[in-house]
Amino acid sequence: MHIEYLDSLAGIAAADWNALDPTGNPFLRHEFLHALEASGCVGPGTGWLPRHVALFEGGALQAALPLYEKSHSYGEYVFDWAWAEAYHRAGLDYYPKLVSAAPFSPVTGPRLLTGGHPERQPALLQAALALADTGYSSLHTLFCPPDESAALENAGLLIREGVQFHWRNAGYRDFDDFLDRFSSRKRKQVRKERREALAGELTVECLQGREIAAAHWDVFYRFYLATIRKKGAMPYLTRGFFHELGERLPAACVLFLARQGDDYVAGALSLRSEHALYGRYWGSLDEFPGLHFELCYYQGIDYCIREGLARYEAGAQGEHKIARGFLPVTTYSAHWLAHPQFRRAVADFLRRERVGLARYRAELEALSPFKRESV
Repeated sequence: MHIEYLDSLAGIAAADWNALDPTGNPFLRHEFLHALEASGCVGPGTGWLPRHVALFEGGALQAALPLYEKSHSYGEYVFDWAWAEAYHRAGLDYYPKLVSAAPFSPVTGPRLLTGGHPERQPALLQAALALADTGYSSLHTLFCPPDESAALENAGLLIREGVQFHWRNAGYRDFDDFLDRFSSRKRKQVRKERREALAGELTVECLQGREIAAAHWDVFYRFYLATIRKKGAMPYLTRGFFHELGERLPAACVLFLARQGDDYVAGALSLRSEHALYGRYWGSLDEFPGLHFELCYYQGIDYCIREGLARYEAGAQGEHKIARGFLPVTTYSAHWLAHPQFRRAVADFLRRERVGLARYRAELEALSPFKRESV
């Protein structure tokens, strides 16, 4: 067996890479990651340089770790700006660092891709740490699943917890069946929101796969940019990325578009796997009360019920999701820092942060909209 560090996935067959992740997570598929590279969203000048770890035996790919050299902390959703600032104040360089993640995607999924052979994990991790030890401040594995985070902790990495809000399918027959599990007040509020969102002759289309034409991607890119401008954020994704995604990975794409008359006025893009829907991007060209909730939450729930999907992950943060049926779940990341004193300081910070998160999760559970016997 031998290790290679790859600056692109172009030389790896999609089928070989995808076979390493039996979960079928769309954000780890070769098509998604390579679309980011081919469209210039990651690569030189972006602060995301591919340094993927690949384990080969006899010329065949046996395991891999999606890995990036980072010159900033944008697009990660596990915030370490305070760590970077502390390094700077000490006269040290926090960047470059190494990050294993699906870029711009706060979605839990395996990072140590072994095709169901966990005995290959140590070789991947040792290779990543060996690279980190060549002048990087740190190595970060973001949004890893619980079993993988335990393995990383056993290998000496520090574990950080976070909170997201996910919807779970309890075998609902339809949206009304889902709402019947709510308390009366919360149920009435959701129904009111849905009525108001589609007032003014708004209609919603759900497009999937090859139903999404080039013109749909163009109009959705306008919505994406509208949201970026409104938030004063950085446009990580290019128009070309959405076209690449639609061409390379059509079966994963689900696009909800709101139309007013003959014109599309808003949209929300999700990706799906065999078992889950992942809400990612949304935008609108005007202010439409409640339309964000309709396109980003309720349409997705409707879709999951129709398709029999087990869960709906609607992105990072957002306590307002609880009232719409999304309950808190714990997320995990793992961190290795080269500097021993900073490692001890971060370990102490994470211990204290974990205590606060436990209290926060308990408070969130009390906000559940479900009737007690329905939980």
